[in-house]
Amino acid sequence: MTLSTTGLRTAADRLIAAAAGPLQCDPVRDILSGTDIAAAYAVQRLLTDDSLARGRTIVGHKIGLTSPAVQHQLGVDQPDSGVLFADMRVANGAVAETNTLLQPKIEAEIAFILAEDLDGDLSESRIRAAAGIAMPAIEIVDSRVRDWSISIVDTIADNGSSALFVLGSNAVAADDLDFAARTMQLTQDGIAVSTGRGSDCLGDPLNALRWLARRAIENGSPLRAGHIVLSGALGPMVPVRPGSAYAALIDQIGSVEVSFAPVIGGR
Repeated sequence: MTLSTTGLRTAADRLIAAAAGPLQCDPVRDILSGTDIAAAYAVQRLLTDDSLARGRTIVGHKIGLTSPAVQHQLGVDQPDSGVLFADMRVANGAVAETNTLLQPKIEAEIAFILAEDLDGDLSESRIRAAAGIAMPAIEIVDSRVRDWSISIVDTIADNGSSALFVLGSNAVAADDLDFAARTMQLTQDGIAVSTGRGSDCLGDPLNALRWLARRAIENGSPLRAGHIVLSGALGPMVPVRPGSAYAALIDQIGSVEVSFAPVIGGR
């Protein structure tokens, strides 16, 4: 299907208004075809253009829906991607405000800080060289779509259901680490709530990076050196509980922490 410019704008404006509220909105799949991935990314680009016009700065990209457990949780069957902006980053160990979030969930990931552009050769050796350094990361995902009732086009259009991210203080070289073998544990107030391993992320987080690099080239905006890339969840996501503290430990890479402020004003 070829969606009109008006249709794309209508879908984008619905999501932009919901984010500004913040408030939950109806899915945009009633505007977009339920399988029109290209239209969904076109809506995401409109959201990105709106953010840039408001002075936000792109610092990287996220890959979502890489874990079979997360795909099962949300009822989708393929990865997606979104844009990371500077104001989405929360300092390691800081307290994240909750009043700007709607229905947040949290997941542990491996982040890469790219050492080279990825705009041509996407061989295994090239991907590993470009991966640069790896860091433990937490992503806080959030959907503007009411009750997380999303299809793949809803979450793509909604910038990959993104909200906030946290990078740990440790960084390791990506050149010789076996990412598929890494294990992850995410705790909430000291109690394990999610576990997984690198192989749960499209078989290997480097596979996820290659997937994103290919998608970025197809979209006309290749990945560049210095970009942060969140490679996708290593285990099931869990709902955020305001007032709680979360910590993720990824073996041989490090740990990362974030807490959430209690809800103020009853929202």
